Amino acid sequence: MAKLTGTAWSELPHFCTGLHTVPDTPDILIGLLDGDHTRRARAVWNLYRLLLNQERVFPATAPAALVVAALLGDPRMLAEGRWERRAGRRSLRAELLNWLASFADVARLDAGNGVGAPQDLAAARAARPALHTHVAVFCEDDDPQVREAAVAATALLLADPSLAASIPRYAPVVRDVLARSADSYYRWIARERLETWGEDTTVLITAEEEYRAATDRAHALADDPFDEGQEQAIRWLAEQPQDTAALELPGRWHPARTAPEPAAQHEPAPEPPTAAQASAPGYRGPWRIAGGEERDEWTFTPYVGVGPLHFGMTLEEITAALGEEGSASSSYDPGSDERRLNYADFRAAGVRALFRMDRLECVAVNALTGPQVRLDGVPLTGCVPSRAEDWLVHRTAHGRLMYSPAADPVFPDLGLAIRFQHAGDVNLTRPLFLLHNWLDLWHSLPSEEWNLR
Repeated sequence: MAKLTGTAWSELPHFCTGLHTVPDTPDILIGLLDGDHTRRARAVWNLYRLLLNQERVFPATAPAALVVAALLGDPRMLAEGRWERRAGRRSLRAELLNWLASFADVARLDAGNGVGAPQDLAAARAARPALHTHVAVFCEDDDPQVREAAVAATALLLADPSLAASIPRYAPVVRDVLARSADSYYRWIARERLETWGEDTTVLITAEEEYRAATDRAHALADDPFDEGQEQAIRWLAEQPQDTAALELPGRWHPARTAPEPAAQHEPAPEPPTAAQASAPGYRGPWRIAGGEERDEWTFTPYVGVGPLHFGMTLEEITAALGEEGSASSSYDPGSDERRLNYADFRAAGVRALFRMDRLECVAVNALTGPQVRLDGVPLTGCVPSRAEDWLVHRTAHGRLMYSPAADPVFPDLGLAIRFQHAGDVNLTRPLFLLHNWLDLWHSLPSEEWNLR
């Protein structure tokens, strides 16, 4: 704990230091030692969203990584549970090793890749030898999940020139442990690192291509109710080990839609969208559109939160932030007696909070009555969908764009999707603010959201 108490954290901000209800780095690190799993899981999640946000490092990132590495030997790291980014159960030690692997992966990138300020990237790289000392001792751990995560982190830390002499020692371990893993990220690390170290990876590349081709064929058959091979394909897929790799940007491109070409430099920017006119005074029907003076004004920070809501909040915290009780919907996990919160509607606030593992991961804003959320001062709530889409596409011309099967535009760089909501004879924008693993709207949103009218 000396590294934790002896660091001037007030001088080392993370992605959102100073924002209301966003924890500071020491609070995140202390949360890793909490006896309650929910608080531990939130602390791990905050390591990703605040200290490695969108694969960037910050002034607090390298010092935090050194504290995390120093905690790996603590007996409290043996606590098991489910964690946000990876499927299945594993120990806290294994999950923190995965975070250190992500840290090491970012630290080896060039500053020109947008991974952070040069001095922060330099600090991250300078920490690698010390991190290696703490991580390498777990490369022969009896827990296979810990062992794999430690080998993955070690392989990426060996990008540091001062550790190059250790590569011959670890290359066989990387091939033996990571190349055979069910985790596709670990297998990618094995192929990429071994090739960088001058090893022959032909067999590994061929095996990966053949497995992916077989998986694609099986998925196609499983989705075809008229094919005689459907049942066999479903059985084969069920027999495959679960890929526990973290879902970073899993959105699917819909084959019927393509992203428009980026706007040419000489093309004028489209007119920004404007909020729809309010309903006539006295109208109280189901399609009533609130006026601007009736709506709260909210702003959002991509992948952090919107208005007073921050991703990772519990239902109780959202209730306190909005000042009203939500109408919640929950269901049982498949094969479990546990009920999981799906979503909660806050009618007075005009928002729907959507959950995963009982924590806020997506906020849908009601087009008719919800708060006015602005981007660069431009409204996103209750606008004509085509105008909002045109303006956002032009604004993010050099970013990524994808569409849901329902033709909803999704902007990964903003953590934003624009859906529409009926208002009588017209449609108005219903913005969704979400985390990376919700960008695939089709597989993330509940049926109640798709059926909304």
